[in-house]
Amino acid sequence: MPRPRQALLSRERIVATALALIDADGLAALSTRRLAAALGVQGPSLYNHFGTKDEILDAVADAVTATVDVSAFGRHDWCEALRRWARSYRAALAAHPNIVPYLAQGPGRRPAALAMADAVYGGLVRAGWPPARATHIGAALRYYVAGSALGSFARGFVEDPALYATHPHLGQAHRLPGHQRSVDEGAFALGLDALLHGLAAEYERTVAGLEHAAGRE
Repeated sequence: MPRPRQALLSRERIVATALALIDADGLAALSTRRLAAALGVQGPSLYNHFGTKDEILDAVADAVTATVDVSAFGRHDWCEALRRWARSYRAALAAHPNIVPYLAQGPGRRPAALAMADAVYGGLVRAGWPPARATHIGAALRYYVAGSALGSFARGFVEDPALYATHPHLGQAHRLPGHQRSVDEGAFALGLDALLHGLAAEYERTVAGLEHAAGRE
């Protein structure tokens, strides 16, 4: 009786399996030996597609980044584009929080990450932001999004009313885990609004103000 054919190993299958392992057990739990076992192959087979474990992690991080929607730049004003991008970015990272510490190191040579950075920076510069300020804005939003995706504020509290008996302002803290989505998403939306309102005010003071002054000359 012929042996069943082994599923064809590909970069896409390696990345998907690595991401599933990271999602389940964290970055530290990923090893080439464990990944190979999950794929039903020997470790050396992975090196036909990736030279090192870091190359696999780069591909996993880039696959997550590739799901972020940057199409709002060029279709909406810079402020709304930033809002839509930030929401999509957070959704992508929040779905895979264990990869965030690796992804947050920066784009490196990752194609999707570089394309995202180019779209954000280019959209801001086209809107009139000075290049240096556009860099600051992109960085600030990335810090905020990555931080918000690293964990849940609501789940940081335990469902034990007695624990908070000696903390007069935390009498309802034990209820927070049961409202994780509304707490965490509400906090993200509030912070994003505050950031964008502040940037809009600076835009009016600087970019729009300079354009208005130049038009009167």
